[in-house]
Amino acid sequence: MKIDFDNIEKHIIKMEDCQLKWRFTEKKYDLLQKKDLELLKPLDKLASTFLADYISNSTLHQNLPFKKGFFKTLEKAKVIEGNEQEIKKWLYQLKLPFDKEIYLSWDNQNAMIVPCNLLIKYFESFYYSSSDDLTVFDKKLNWAILFFHEDEIYFGTNE
Repeated sequence: MKIDFDNIEKHIIKMEDCQLKWRFTEKKYDLLQKKDLELLKPLDKLASTFLADYISNSTLHQNLPFKKGFFKTLEKAKVIEGNEQEIKKWLYQLKLPFDKEIYLSWDNQNAMIVPCNLLIKYFESFYYSSSDDLTVFDKKLNWAILFFHEDEIYFGTNE
């Protein structure tokens, strides 16, 4: 069966089978509230590959952070130690669809569907600045966020 956005939810796996579960389930890193943890939908490798290919085929990251001309507006934030609340405020002010589910893609092995408001609430768990390149987007690519491994977050939109 070919994976697309209409059937991607059939590829949700249990959190205990997710390679990145430690970020959300271990006290040493972050222990999400049970009600929030239950809303995270980790995806299997096939769906993770589908999302990585979708991003690649769209040429979204042909230039860093985004292909020239892909978005009308581009904003940037710098992550520094101690500015977590400032970053959360910046993310909140982007006017993302807080009540909608969005797609997170770390690579072709790791991806997740999450409610947008949880990305903002727990962004430090989703994004490890020294190691992650995380692309967050809606399926229409009207907007995207790149959490870049050099402590930078980019937001592009056509709205």
